[in-house]
Amino acid sequence: MAVLVALLGIGGYVFGGQNGFILFAGIGLVTNFLSYWFSDRIALASNRAKPISREAAPELYGIVERLSNEAGIPTPPIYIIPSESPNAFATGRSPKHSAVAVTTGLMQRLDAREIEGVLAHELSHVRSRDVLVATVAAGIAGLISSLGWVMQWGLLLAGGGRQRGGRGLSALAWIIAAPIIAMLLRMAISRGREYAADASGAQLTRDPGGLADALEHLEVEAAQQPYQYAGPATAHLFIVNPLRGGGVIRWLSTHPPIAERVARLRAMSEAPRQRRSA
Repeated sequence: MAVLVALLGIGGYVFGGQNGFILFAGIGLVTNFLSYWFSDRIALASNRAKPISREAAPELYGIVERLSNEAGIPTPPIYIIPSESPNAFATGRSPKHSAVAVTTGLMQRLDAREIEGVLAHELSHVRSRDVLVATVAAGIAGLISSLGWVMQWGLLLAGGGRQRGGRGLSALAWIIAAPIIAMLLRMAISRGREYAADASGAQLTRDPGGLADALEHLEVEAAQQPYQYAGPATAHLFIVNPLRGGGVIRWLSTHPPIAERVARLRAMSEAPRQRRSA
């Protein structure tokens, strides 16, 4: 977090000197504070998630409570996202201040075994506290990218001039680098944590195949039914990437390939059988 604030400060200095440094470093500190205390509310609100009662979803609550007990964490509140695209995410700053959100499409298109695998994956994120790291990182990464856009418009409006020449070249370099830094940051955090949450979730359910089946099902269904609230700020929180596209977008995805994730889970399923046969 400190390094990211420093990056913002450096970018601000390149563009606006000492005043720019103070402004953007200050924005970074404020963003860290807001991300820590309000990350769950921001993520839930941006995806139109609404709380659902136990009476309205008793089976869903039963699965979450059972898995939370197994994981040794408090049972988080459950939210429903009004979307036919099957997906889910977890958010919050700690196991005591967390939430799990699932789409209506996930409830309709997956069976109980697959839903359990998905929820185990999300609760593993809560237990390991990496949802906080991912949310804060996303906020700062977004600011770094925004800084690049601000500089771009600043250069266009400011025009040329010898005195501005050196600073203009530096700002131009930052405009190019800022989005790359932001994307690589989010990608590095997200990809590693998805593999870890898959493994941990499979251990919670003792059924790696259930999560593997769910991931394959989600990939097919999500492609057929795009997620209408998808955005780069929270896309990395979901169990499968809600953003769709090929080429560079696919290469820079914050999620590892579904096929690789499924292969690792299938290998976990085969390991006990191989030991028994040996």
